[in-house]
Amino acid sequence: MQKIRFVLLLFGLLISFSNSIGAQTQLPTKAAIRQKAKLALKYLNSEKFEKSLESARLSLKYATVQKDDYYIAASYNIIGANYDELSEYDKAIYFYKKGLTYANKVTNDTIKNYINNNLGNVYCFEKKEYEKGIKFYKKSLEYSEKAADTSQIVFTKLNIAWAYFDIGQFENGAPYLYYINKYHSKFGDKSTLLVLNMLNGMYNRDKGAYQKAESYFLKAIELGKISGEKNDLAFAHQEYSLLLLKMENYKAAYEHLAIYNTITAEIYNEELLRKAHIAGINLELDEYKRAIDQIEDEKNLQAQSLKQSRIIVVLFIAVFLVLLMLLYSLFKNYNFKKKANHELTIANEELMIAKDNAEKASQAKTQFVSTISHELRTPLYGVIGITNLLLDEHRELAESPHLHSLKFSARYLLSLVNDILQINKIEENKIVLESLTFNISDEINLVKNALSFIAQSHNDIITVEVDKAIPEYLIGDKLRLAQVLMNLISNALKFTKNGEVVVRANLIKVENSAHHIEFQIADNGVGIDAADQEKIFDKFVQIGRNENDYQGTGLGLAIVKRLLDLFKSEITLESQVGVGTTFIFTIAFDHNPDKTIEIINNIKVDLSTGQIFKILVVEDNKINQTIIKKIIEKNHCSCCIVDDGYQALAILEKDVFDVILMDINMPLISGFETTRKIRYKGIQTPIIALTAFAKDEITEEAIEAGMNDIMIKPFEPIKLFQVINDQIKKQKNAVY
Repeated sequence: MQKIRFVLLLFGLLISFSNSIGAQTQLPTKAAIRQKAKLALKYLNSEKFEKSLESARLSLKYATVQKDDYYIAASYNIIGANYDELSEYDKAIYFYKKGLTYANKVTNDTIKNYINNNLGNVYCFEKKEYEKGIKFYKKSLEYSEKAADTSQIVFTKLNIAWAYFDIGQFENGAPYLYYINKYHSKFGDKSTLLVLNMLNGMYNRDKGAYQKAESYFLKAIELGKISGEKNDLAFAHQEYSLLLLKMENYKAAYEHLAIYNTITAEIYNEELLRKAHIAGINLELDEYKRAIDQIEDEKNLQAQSLKQSRIIVVLFIAVFLVLLMLLYSLFKNYNFKKKANHELTIANEELMIAKDNAEKASQAKTQFVSTISHELRTPLYGVIGITNLLLDEHRELAESPHLHSLKFSARYLLSLVNDILQINKIEENKIVLESLTFNISDEINLVKNALSFIAQSHNDIITVEVDKAIPEYLIGDKLRLAQVLMNLISNALKFTKNGEVVVRANLIKVENSAHHIEFQIADNGVGIDAADQEKIFDKFVQIGRNENDYQGTGLGLAIVKRLLDLFKSEITLESQVGVGTTFIFTIAFDHNPDKTIEIINNIKVDLSTGQIFKILVVEDNKINQTIIKKIIEKNHCSCCIVDDGYQALAILEKDVFDVILMDINMPLISGFETTRKIRYKGIQTPIIALTAFAKDEITEEAIEAGMNDIMIKPFEPIKLFQVINDQIKKQKNAVY
């Protein structure tokens, strides 16, 4: 909201100021400066950042030649605004400050006002350095008051009040809010009316005037629905949910927080294409430099090639001489044939020993896969956890393409590790299907939503068709079904551009309680050649439907086939090159209405216990310590962290905790051994294992050591606190 207002006002400022300059002089160079500055603003408003930067740099060049401090400041301001829009905030701050240096040399206070306001925006709402940002806002306010620009005064004071309220300094922000309430109707902007109501709600909530605060929040939400200002509307729902929590209306608080999450997801999806475009611009700029570097590299390669040719001739002569010597040596050693045969016999015996060692290595494969998956998951958990903390603590980074690339890469690596581990588990017959109640339509749509970004990037449509004859609730392993669908649909999207992927589920047969559901995943992509159709389900096989589509590890369809084997189902495909591909499989699920009703009736929604727990964390990894500490403190619990088991035993001698979170793989003493020593001392505090090992690999030893539950990294914070609540309740029930 602030950035849009800045661009429009600055555009008007340039026009008015350029007219005054034009009245004084008709020099062509002055006209060129004005023309480039206006053109740069025009490109900035239409998000053509590369062209805007080119025009602004020309404007800066002309203004520097003419020693025109005003237009030097304006040009730096436009360059800073471009980097602000490109989310490169450090660069934006650098150019804004350069512009401010020149703006302070001229008598025009308006340009000083806008640059100070822009610096306040970046520091407060992007860098979260509120003290610096508020200083720039107040400097901007001085220039607005000096120019008697009441509209800008109202707008800047709105920003200052919001910044103070964001850091909980309501008393400092109150005078600014009072001023805005008094003059907004006369000098304010309708676009800021939503935020004004939200700020009034936040202030009254802090003062305990809940009814008054609620009326302001509801008005803000109503205005947001009318204006379509999604970002401000999302914040209104979030702040309103905090009020409802204070009013102990947990259900309504949960509903408004869910609306906030939904709107935020919509904004994220809308921003993806824009951010992709921005990334493309940066890549295009890099490509220019890359082309120049390539020309230099080719020149160097030609020089090196000539040098290498001479070296090759010398090497050829040397190799030829060596070969002659080898031939002579072979002839001379012919008499030692018997000795060589004896050595060969010894070598054969060594080969047999090597064969035995290879068989032992094959038997150790499962342990190796488990260990390497743990070693990979631990740093990946750190990357994902730190990324989530950054997104949570710095909301301005939610739109950063770099942060999303980091998070995507980490999750992709984690998915690859899980794929390899799952293939190993299936082959070792360690996966057992679960019986859970689920709705087929819901599961398919969850997969569809998860893959919506891939569909959008390929300009594809995902259509879901579910037979109405299928019962609302079935019983089976919904997680394995979702994994099968996820692999097949993502595979279809990968090889379909500007097309459609159709997911069908039809009831084809009912035998007692078994309902046989046929699934079809059809695309109109490039198709699979008949010669390749038999081998696409093999591990690490990639079928190149065209020369640009070699992607993935080749594990997806292999996992699908093996999971369907667990369901006692077979998968078939029908495909024609240039027409499309359809994968078909059938799974029998149970339908038991009585059991389903019982499960649904027993569902409990625990929005928040509101209880503060004292938690001991035993973890040697510093990154993991930071992540867990943030999660615990965010949920309003106290946290004590120790680096190893011996420190944990020492602190438990003098302090009492509600629950203990225990890492497994630690130096000095493992989590299992630490737990045994704790139980030996008679301490019955619930102990939850936090580990990157697969759960089924450590469950038996964890139970034997005295642990109460296991959480696998990476985990969702809400799941962790569900387990903590459950274990503490069990402990209290056991005591009383």
